[in-house]
Amino acid sequence: MSQVSRKVRVAVVFGGRSSEHAISCVTAGAVMAAIDRDRYEVIPVGIARDGRWVLAPEDQTLAIEDGRLPEVSGEGAPLALPFDPDGRGLLVVEPGRVPATLGEVDVVLPLLHGPYGEDGTIQGMLDLAGVRYVGAGVLASAVGMDKGFMKLVWQAQGLPVGPYVLIGDREWRRERKRKLDEVRELGLADGRAVFVKPARAGSSMGISRVTSEDGLEAAIEAAREHDPKVIVEAAIEGREIECGVLQGLDDGPPEASLPAEVLMGGGRDFYDFETKYLDGATTMAIPPDLPPEAVEEVRRIAAQAFDALDCEGLARVDFFLTPGGDWILNEINTMPGFTPASAFPQMWAATGLDYPSLVDRLIQTALKRSTGLR
Repeated sequence: MSQVSRKVRVAVVFGGRSSEHAISCVTAGAVMAAIDRDRYEVIPVGIARDGRWVLAPEDQTLAIEDGRLPEVSGEGAPLALPFDPDGRGLLVVEPGRVPATLGEVDVVLPLLHGPYGEDGTIQGMLDLAGVRYVGAGVLASAVGMDKGFMKLVWQAQGLPVGPYVLIGDREWRRERKRKLDEVRELGLADGRAVFVKPARAGSSMGISRVTSEDGLEAAIEAAREHDPKVIVEAAIEGREIECGVLQGLDDGPPEASLPAEVLMGGGRDFYDFETKYLDGATTMAIPPDLPPEAVEEVRRIAAQAFDALDCEGLARVDFFLTPGGDWILNEINTMPGFTPASAFPQMWAATGLDYPSLVDRLIQTALKRSTGLR
Protein backbone atom coordinates (compact mmCIF):
# COMPACT_ATOMS: atom_id res chain seq x y z
CA MET A 1 0.00 0.00 0.00
CA SER A 2 1.45 3.35 -0.98
CA GLN A 3 2.03 5.88 1.74
CA VAL A 4 -0.34 8.82 1.68
CA SER A 5 1.67 11.91 0.83
CA ARG A 6 1.55 14.63 3.43
CA LYS A 7 1.46 18.35 2.86
CA VAL A 8 4.70 20.29 2.66
CA ARG A 9 5.49 21.64 6.12
CA VAL A 10 6.41 25.33 6.14
CA ALA A 11 7.69 26.94 9.33
CA VAL A 12 6.97 30.68 9.19
CA VAL A 13 9.39 32.42 11.54
CA PHE A 14 8.64 35.98 12.61
CA GLY A 15 9.17 38.58 15.31
CA GLY A 16 12.79 38.53 16.42
CA ARG A 17 15.09 40.64 18.52
CA SER A 18 15.58 43.63 16.20
CA SER A 19 13.79 46.98 16.26
CA GLU A 20 11.79 45.72 13.26
CA HIS A 21 10.02 43.08 15.37
CA ALA A 22 6.54 44.49 14.79
CA ILE A 23 6.93 44.84 11.01
CA SER A 24 8.11 41.23 10.87
CA CYS A 25 4.89 40.22 12.65
CA VAL A 26 2.77 42.19 10.18
CA THR A 27 4.62 40.58 7.26
CA ALA A 28 4.04 37.11 8.73
CA GLY A 29 0.33 37.73 9.20
CA ALA A 30 -0.10 38.70 5.56
CA VAL A 31 2.05 35.83 4.23
CA MET A 32 0.36 33.15 6.35
CA ALA A 33 -3.02 34.34 5.14
CA ALA A 34 -1.84 33.88 1.54
CA ILE A 35 -0.32 30.39 1.85
CA ASP A 36 -2.40 27.69 0.16
CA ARG A 37 -3.45 25.42 3.06
CA ASP A 38 -4.52 22.70 0.64
CA ARG A 39 -0.85 22.27 -0.33
CA TYR A 40 1.06 23.45 2.73
CA GLU A 41 0.92 22.84 6.46
CA VAL A 42 1.95 26.03 8.24
CA ILE A 43 3.81 26.02 11.54
CA PRO A 44 3.85 29.57 12.96
CA VAL A 45 7.05 30.15 14.91
CA GLY A 46 7.38 33.38 16.87
CA ILE A 47 10.61 34.77 18.28
CA ALA A 48 9.96 37.05 21.25
CA ARG A 49 11.94 40.22 21.76
CA ASP A 50 14.06 38.45 24.38
CA GLY A 51 14.98 35.71 21.89
CA ARG A 52 12.62 32.92 23.04
CA TRP A 53 11.21 30.71 20.26
CA VAL A 54 7.57 29.74 20.72
CA LEU A 55 4.87 27.91 18.80
CA ALA A 56 2.61 30.86 18.07
CA PRO A 57 -1.18 30.59 17.95
CA GLU A 58 -2.53 30.73 14.39
CA ASP A 59 -5.36 33.04 15.43
CA GLN A 60 -2.98 35.67 16.82
CA THR A 61 -3.64 39.11 15.38
CA LEU A 62 -0.60 40.16 13.37
CA ALA A 63 -1.62 43.52 11.99
CA ILE A 64 -1.31 47.20 12.85
CA GLU A 65 -4.60 48.18 14.50
CA ASP A 66 -5.36 51.78 15.47
CA GLY A 67 -1.65 52.55 15.41
CA ARG A 68 -0.81 49.66 17.75
CA LEU A 69 1.98 47.38 16.58
CA PRO A 70 1.77 43.59 17.03
CA GLU A 71 4.40 41.51 18.78
CA VAL A 72 5.24 37.95 19.79
CA SER A 73 4.20 37.64 23.42
CA GLY A 74 6.48 34.70 24.21
CA GLU A 75 3.60 32.85 25.90
CA GLY A 76 3.34 29.99 23.39
CA ALA A 77 4.84 26.52 23.78
CA PRO A 78 8.68 26.81 23.85
CA LEU A 79 10.41 25.49 20.74
CA ALA A 80 13.86 24.30 19.74
CA LEU A 81 15.36 23.55 16.35
CA PRO A 82 17.77 20.60 16.63
CA PHE A 83 21.09 20.95 14.86
CA ASP A 84 20.64 17.58 13.19
CA PRO A 85 20.70 17.45 9.38
CA ASP A 86 18.95 14.08 9.56
CA GLY A 87 16.13 15.37 11.72
CA ARG A 88 15.19 18.79 10.33
CA GLY A 89 12.34 19.12 12.80
CA LEU A 90 11.03 21.42 15.51
CA LEU A 91 10.75 20.24 19.10
CA VAL A 92 8.33 21.45 21.79
CA VAL A 93 10.47 21.64 24.92
CA GLU A 94 8.16 22.64 27.75
CA PRO A 95 9.77 22.42 31.21
CA GLY A 96 9.06 19.19 33.06
CA ARG A 97 7.82 17.36 29.97
CA VAL A 98 9.39 15.00 27.48
CA PRO A 99 10.26 16.93 24.29
CA ALA A 100 7.62 16.41 21.60
CA THR A 101 8.42 16.64 17.90
CA LEU A 102 6.27 18.60 15.47
CA GLY A 103 7.63 16.51 12.61
CA GLU A 104 10.07 17.31 9.86
CA VAL A 105 10.12 20.86 8.56
CA ASP A 106 10.50 20.95 4.78
CA VAL A 107 11.22 24.64 4.40
CA VAL A 108 11.47 27.73 6.59
CA LEU A 109 10.12 31.15 5.68
CA PRO A 110 12.34 33.42 7.82
CA LEU A 111 10.23 36.57 7.73
CA LEU A 112 12.62 38.43 10.01
CA HIS A 113 13.74 41.97 9.31
CA GLY A 114 16.93 43.54 10.60
CA PRO A 115 19.67 42.11 12.82
CA TYR A 116 19.34 38.59 14.26
CA GLY A 117 17.33 37.42 11.28
CA GLU A 118 17.89 39.19 7.98
CA ASP A 119 21.64 39.44 8.55
CA GLY A 120 22.74 35.84 8.06
CA THR A 121 22.34 34.69 11.66
CA ILE A 122 19.25 32.51 11.26
CA GLN A 123 20.44 31.51 7.79
CA GLY A 124 23.62 30.09 9.32
CA MET A 125 21.63 28.20 11.94
CA LEU A 126 19.37 26.69 9.29
CA ASP A 127 22.37 25.72 7.18
CA LEU A 128 23.86 23.95 10.20
CA ALA A 129 20.59 22.12 10.72
CA GLY A 130 20.32 21.14 7.05
CA VAL A 131 16.98 22.90 6.63
CA ARG A 132 15.99 24.62 3.38
CA TYR A 133 14.82 28.20 3.66
CA VAL A 134 13.50 31.05 1.56
CA GLY A 135 15.85 33.86 0.67
CA ALA A 136 19.52 34.73 0.58
CA GLY A 137 22.23 32.66 2.21
CA VAL A 138 24.59 33.65 4.99
CA LEU A 139 27.00 35.87 3.06
CA ALA A 140 24.43 37.63 0.89
CA SER A 141 22.19 38.23 3.91
CA ALA A 142 25.06 39.66 5.97
CA VAL A 143 26.37 41.90 3.18
CA GLY A 144 22.86 42.98 2.20
CA MET A 145 22.14 43.96 5.81
CA ASP A 146 25.33 46.01 6.19
CA LYS A 147 24.97 49.13 4.05
CA GLY A 148 28.72 49.74 4.14
CA PHE A 149 29.81 46.35 2.83
CA MET A 150 26.89 46.38 0.39
CA LYS A 151 28.19 49.55 -1.23
CA LEU A 152 31.78 48.27 -1.25
CA VAL A 153 30.74 45.14 -3.17
CA TRP A 154 28.65 47.15 -5.64
CA GLN A 155 31.52 49.57 -6.19
CA ALA A 156 33.86 46.63 -6.84
CA GLN A 157 31.40 45.40 -9.48
CA GLY A 158 31.30 48.81 -11.16
CA LEU A 159 27.74 49.58 -10.05
CA PRO A 160 26.76 53.18 -9.24
CA VAL A 161 26.51 54.26 -5.57
CA GLY A 162 26.42 57.69 -3.97
CA PRO A 163 29.04 59.31 -1.70
CA TYR A 164 29.08 58.04 1.88
CA VAL A 165 31.12 57.84 5.09
CA LEU A 166 31.22 54.85 7.45
CA ILE A 167 31.61 55.43 11.19
CA GLY A 168 32.50 52.36 13.21
CA ASP A 169 32.07 52.15 16.97
CA ARG A 170 35.79 52.42 17.78
CA GLU A 171 36.26 55.22 15.23
CA TRP A 172 33.45 57.22 16.83
CA ARG A 173 34.92 56.81 20.29
CA ARG A 174 38.56 57.43 19.33
CA GLU A 175 38.55 59.49 16.12
CA ARG A 176 35.36 61.50 16.36
CA LYS A 177 36.77 64.73 14.95
CA ARG A 178 38.24 63.00 11.89
CA LYS A 179 34.96 61.24 11.10
CA LEU A 180 32.97 64.46 11.56
CA ASP A 181 35.34 66.19 9.15
CA GLU A 182 34.77 63.43 6.59
CA VAL A 183 31.02 63.88 6.92
CA ARG A 184 31.32 67.63 6.45
CA GLU A 185 33.13 66.97 3.17
CA LEU A 186 30.03 65.13 1.89
CA GLY A 187 28.50 68.58 1.49
CA LEU A 188 27.21 69.40 4.95
CA ALA A 189 29.79 72.20 5.27
CA ASP A 190 28.30 73.76 2.13
CA GLY A 191 24.72 73.53 3.39
CA ARG A 192 23.79 70.31 1.58
CA ALA A 193 21.87 67.69 3.53
CA VAL A 194 23.11 64.26 4.59
CA PHE A 195 21.26 61.21 5.84
CA VAL A 196 22.54 59.52 8.99
CA LYS A 197 21.58 55.84 9.25
CA PRO A 198 22.29 52.76 11.33
CA ALA A 199 24.46 50.62 9.04
CA ARG A 200 22.50 47.45 9.83
CA ALA A 201 18.84 48.32 10.25
CA GLY A 202 15.79 48.66 8.04
CA SER A 203 12.23 50.02 7.94
CA SER A 204 13.84 53.49 8.16
CA MET A 205 14.59 52.95 11.85
CA GLY A 206 16.98 55.46 13.39
CA ILE A 207 17.41 57.58 10.25
CA SER A 208 17.82 61.36 10.43
CA ARG A 209 18.05 64.00 7.74
CA VAL A 210 20.66 66.53 8.80
CA THR A 211 20.95 69.97 7.21
CA SER A 212 23.43 71.67 9.54
CA GLU A 213 26.52 70.73 11.50
CA ASP A 214 24.71 71.55 14.75
CA GLY A 215 22.52 68.48 14.54
CA LEU A 216 25.09 66.01 13.23
CA GLU A 217 26.42 64.49 16.44
CA ALA A 218 22.92 64.07 17.88
CA ALA A 219 21.81 62.31 14.69
CA ILE A 220 24.78 59.94 14.85
CA GLU A 221 24.00 59.13 18.49
CA ALA A 222 20.36 58.48 17.54
CA ALA A 223 21.47 56.04 14.84
CA ARG A 224 23.87 54.37 17.30
CA GLU A 225 20.91 53.49 19.51
CA HIS A 226 20.05 50.95 16.79
CA ASP A 227 23.56 50.02 15.66
CA PRO A 228 27.05 51.06 16.84
CA LYS A 229 28.08 51.16 13.18
CA VAL A 230 26.69 54.18 11.32
CA ILE A 231 26.67 55.23 7.68
CA VAL A 232 26.26 58.84 6.56
CA GLU A 233 25.16 59.36 2.97
CA ALA A 234 25.15 62.50 0.89
CA ALA A 235 21.59 63.50 0.00
CA ILE A 236 20.92 62.76 -3.67
CA GLU A 237 18.46 64.89 -5.56
CA GLY A 238 16.18 62.61 -7.51
CA ARG A 239 13.17 60.36 -7.64
CA GLU A 240 12.99 57.30 -5.36
CA ILE A 241 12.49 54.17 -7.46
CA GLU A 242 12.28 50.57 -6.25
CA CYS A 243 12.44 47.27 -8.12
CA GLY A 244 11.69 43.72 -7.01
CA VAL A 245 13.93 40.81 -7.99
CA LEU A 246 13.27 37.07 -7.87
CA GLN A 247 15.70 34.22 -8.32
CA GLY A 248 15.30 32.83 -11.82
CA LEU A 249 13.44 29.61 -12.46
CA ASP A 250 15.38 26.45 -13.35
CA ASP A 251 18.78 28.12 -12.88
CA GLY A 252 17.79 30.99 -15.14
CA PRO A 253 18.94 34.58 -14.57
CA PRO A 254 17.18 36.70 -11.94
CA GLU A 255 13.91 38.32 -12.94
CA ALA A 256 13.06 41.93 -12.17
CA SER A 257 9.58 43.33 -11.64
CA LEU A 258 8.11 46.51 -12.97
CA PRO A 259 9.56 49.30 -10.83
CA ALA A 260 7.67 51.53 -8.44
CA GLU A 261 8.11 55.17 -7.53
CA VAL A 262 7.65 56.28 -3.93
CA LEU A 263 5.34 59.28 -3.80
CA MET A 264 5.29 60.94 -0.39
CA GLY A 265 2.60 63.23 0.92
CA GLY A 266 1.93 64.88 4.23
CA GLY A 267 4.92 67.20 4.04
CA ARG A 268 7.42 64.49 4.96
CA ASP A 269 11.08 65.19 4.28
CA PHE A 270 11.94 61.55 3.66
CA TYR A 271 10.56 58.01 3.68
CA ASP A 272 10.63 57.37 7.46
CA PHE A 273 8.92 54.67 9.54
CA GLU A 274 5.71 56.61 10.14
CA THR A 275 5.42 57.47 6.46
CA LYS A 276 5.89 53.83 5.47
CA TYR A 277 3.55 52.15 7.93
CA LEU A 278 1.41 54.46 10.01
CA ASP A 279 0.16 57.70 8.49
CA GLY A 280 -0.97 56.50 5.05
CA ALA A 281 0.68 59.47 3.35
CA THR A 282 2.74 57.37 0.92
CA THR A 283 1.55 56.04 -2.41
CA MET A 284 3.27 54.01 -5.10
CA ALA A 285 3.22 54.66 -8.82
CA ILE A 286 3.59 51.26 -10.50
CA PRO A 287 5.00 51.57 -13.06
CA PRO A 288 6.44 55.08 -12.69
CA ASP A 289 6.08 57.71 -15.36
CA LEU A 290 9.29 56.74 -17.15
CA PRO A 291 10.24 56.03 -20.77
CA PRO A 292 10.28 52.29 -21.60
CA GLU A 293 14.06 52.32 -21.98
CA ALA A 294 14.46 53.74 -18.46
CA VAL A 295 12.22 51.01 -17.04
CA GLU A 296 14.32 48.34 -18.73
CA GLU A 297 17.52 49.97 -17.50
CA VAL A 298 16.46 49.97 -13.85
CA ARG A 299 15.33 46.35 -14.12
CA ARG A 300 18.70 45.42 -15.62
CA ILE A 301 20.70 47.16 -12.88
CA ALA A 302 18.47 45.65 -10.16
CA ALA A 303 19.23 42.15 -11.47
CA GLN A 304 22.95 43.00 -11.58
CA ALA A 305 22.85 44.26 -7.99
CA PHE A 306 21.11 41.02 -6.94
CA ASP A 307 23.75 38.88 -8.65
CA ALA A 308 26.64 40.99 -7.38
CA LEU A 309 25.77 40.03 -3.79
CA ASP A 310 25.08 36.40 -4.75
CA CYS A 311 21.47 36.73 -3.58
CA GLU A 312 18.90 33.93 -3.70
CA GLY A 313 15.14 33.87 -3.50
CA LEU A 314 14.12 37.50 -3.49
CA ALA A 315 15.22 41.06 -2.89
CA ARG A 316 14.04 44.61 -3.32
CA VAL A 317 16.56 47.05 -4.79
CA ASP A 318 16.17 50.78 -4.12
CA PHE A 319 17.42 53.54 -6.42
CA PHE A 320 17.59 57.25 -6.94
CA LEU A 321 16.99 58.58 -10.45
CA THR A 322 18.79 61.91 -10.77
CA PRO A 323 17.49 64.82 -12.86
CA GLY A 324 20.28 64.02 -15.32
CA GLY A 325 18.92 60.52 -15.86
CA ASP A 326 21.56 58.61 -13.86
CA TRP A 327 20.62 55.62 -11.72
CA ILE A 328 22.21 55.52 -8.25
CA LEU A 329 21.87 52.39 -6.12
CA ASN A 330 20.71 53.15 -2.59
CA GLU A 331 20.33 49.76 -0.91
CA ILE A 332 19.03 46.21 -1.16
CA ASN A 333 16.62 44.37 1.13
CA THR A 334 17.11 40.61 1.04
CA MET A 335 13.88 40.03 2.97
CA PRO A 336 11.64 42.94 1.96
CA GLY A 337 8.38 43.57 3.75
CA PHE A 338 5.21 41.80 2.66
CA THR A 339 2.82 44.06 4.55
CA PRO A 340 -0.18 45.54 2.74
CA ALA A 341 1.84 48.78 2.47
CA SER A 342 4.91 47.05 1.05
CA ALA A 343 6.17 47.76 -2.44
CA PHE A 344 7.57 44.30 -3.20
CA PRO A 345 4.28 42.38 -3.55
CA GLN A 346 2.64 45.36 -5.24
CA MET A 347 5.36 45.50 -7.89
CA TRP A 348 5.06 41.79 -8.62
CA ALA A 349 1.28 42.00 -8.78
CA ALA A 350 1.64 44.74 -11.40
CA THR A 351 4.09 42.50 -13.26
CA GLY A 352 1.58 39.64 -13.33
CA LEU A 353 2.40 37.60 -10.21
CA ASP A 354 -0.30 37.96 -7.56
CA TYR A 355 0.36 37.68 -3.82
CA PRO A 356 -0.48 33.97 -3.31
CA SER A 357 1.44 33.00 -6.47
CA LEU A 358 4.42 35.06 -5.29
CA VAL A 359 4.49 33.30 -1.92
CA ASP A 360 4.12 29.92 -3.61
CA ARG A 361 7.00 30.65 -5.99
CA LEU A 362 9.29 31.58 -3.09
CA ILE A 363 8.48 28.34 -1.27
CA GLN A 364 8.91 26.21 -4.38
CA THR A 365 12.21 27.89 -5.25
CA ALA A 366 13.54 27.16 -1.76
CA LEU A 367 12.39 23.53 -1.88
CA LYS A 368 14.35 22.95 -5.09
CA ARG A 369 17.68 24.22 -3.86
CA SER A 370 20.20 22.03 -2.11
CA THR A 371 21.27 22.28 1.51
CA GLY A 372 24.87 22.96 2.45
CA LEU A 373 27.30 24.83 0.23
CA ARG A 374 25.81 26.00 -3.05
